[in-house]
Amino acid sequence: MIRVILPQHLRTLANVGREVTLDVEGQVTQRSLLDTLETRYPMLRGTIRDQVTQQRRPLLRFFACKRDLSYELPDDPLPVEVTSGAEPFHILGAIAGG
Repeated sequence: MIRVILPQHLRTLANVGREVTLDVEGQVTQRSLLDTLETRYPMLRGTIRDQVTQQRRPLLRFFACKRDLSYELPDDPLPVEVTSGAEPFHILGAIAGG
């Protein structure tokens, strides 16, 4: 099982706790993880990635294993620590202001 940590606004929208677990079929990539997340929680469609381009929303970042994965290619495999469930995949809302 893959562990995903969601920011508060997405937890509220999906009516879930801080962490969700997902069973991702096949190779685990950002794309397959997010596809599985959006299938299980359809109310999250369009909140993490643009529905047309599938690009990550600008104010969200992806982290795992103390690394920023936000600019990795969507079909690159995620770290083994994430795929084994040892480490969570974090989706973080960026802090912006002025």
